[in-house]
Amino acid sequence: MTTPTHWSDPALPGFAFDSTPAPTLDRARLGTLTTPHGNVQTPAFIFCATKAAMKATTIPQVRAADTQFILSNTYHLMLQPGPEVIADHGGLHKFTGWNGPMLTDSGGFQVFSLAHGGVAQEIKSTRTFEKSATSVLKIREEGVAFRSHIDGRHVTLTPERSIEIQRQLGADIILTFDECTPFHVDRAYTAKSLALTHRWTDRSIARYAESFGDYAPREGSAGMQGLYGISQGGVYDDLRRASAAFLLDRPFFGHAIGGSLGQSKAQMYEVVDFTNAALASPKPVHLLGIGGIEDVFHCVTLGIDTFDCVAPTRMARHGAALVPAAVADGAAVKRSEPRLNMRNARFKTDRTPLDPSCACETCATYTRAYIHHLFKADELIGQTLLTIHNIATMNRVMADVRSGIAAGSLDDARRFWLG
Repeated sequence: MTTPTHWSDPALPGFAFDSTPAPTLDRARLGTLTTPHGNVQTPAFIFCATKAAMKATTIPQVRAADTQFILSNTYHLMLQPGPEVIADHGGLHKFTGWNGPMLTDSGGFQVFSLAHGGVAQEIKSTRTFEKSATSVLKIREEGVAFRSHIDGRHVTLTPERSIEIQRQLGADIILTFDECTPFHVDRAYTAKSLALTHRWTDRSIARYAESFGDYAPREGSAGMQGLYGISQGGVYDDLRRASAAFLLDRPFFGHAIGGSLGQSKAQMYEVVDFTNAALASPKPVHLLGIGGIEDVFHCVTLGIDTFDCVAPTRMARHGAALVPAAVADGAAVKRSEPRLNMRNARFKTDRTPLDPSCACETCATYTRAYIHHLFKADELIGQTLLTIHNIATMNRVMADVRSGIAAGSLDDARRFWLG
């Protein structure tokens, strides 16, 4: 390991990022992200409690699975129950019962997934494009106007309002408001969008630095908040470099890489590579919406410190258990997706645990046959048991990644998880 670096801002007491590069693993680094609600050992995975809840499981179960960091969604929480309700509780930490570090996004990803295809996956993929004119009414300099998917009422979200809502929600890390462009838009649109995002970013910074309601500058309902700026620019190297230069010239505590990352894994890794190379700084870097096991192993070597993705918990609700390569179904290993389909009939009489190497509550208590039965019988507890396991497994992956970085090689961990 090489010389450690320390990053902190005197205006943000309780926040810091200490990291140590591993020169034998490209830009990989070990770090400690310090927040007012606890420390995070990085690289780390941030689990999605989108609507202030972890689907199919409880906060104590999430904590028991060694989780360090969770996030919630500004778009959903501004519509239900409303940020004022959460602020009255003392912020998301008290509202949810989670006493560790939290992040909220700006709401832009969800709003623009409506504008650019009607589904959030469109932003990250080449899924069929269908304009959702009935949901998003207008994108303009002020912000974006749309109809609530809950009750159809008209809502306008501006950079200033996004920051105000996030301050009411009270997460430790909050994000600037941006336009998330999907893969299918051309370079001209991407460049125009990036210019708009930069103007919105400056407005987000200005609101973050002002008093709001009962909150002093840089403060939310649960205390001080660190602001991350978001890199946009699609798949275009020059636009990503322009975005990086813009972000580095502003007083962010950290950075996030967002928007379209290409039409394949190879292109995604290329975009992350040249984006983070341009960002190169001692500040923490988060990769928005990406967090498959293969993606983690590759992207930590590109300098990514934190990841978030709904996949581990979503897969659990559909009957898929994350497991090491030696335990996984053969086809899943070939696709670099180590998992078991617990709906498969071959598990009907299998009395072994999901993963013999896993110490989670599910693996310590239940058999594959029982979990198979729960899914065949449509018993909701099956989703809970697989969610507990998948959360614990992603945390094991990240612990093995950190150990590999410390040892100077990820080869053993990669073979264990991906084959």
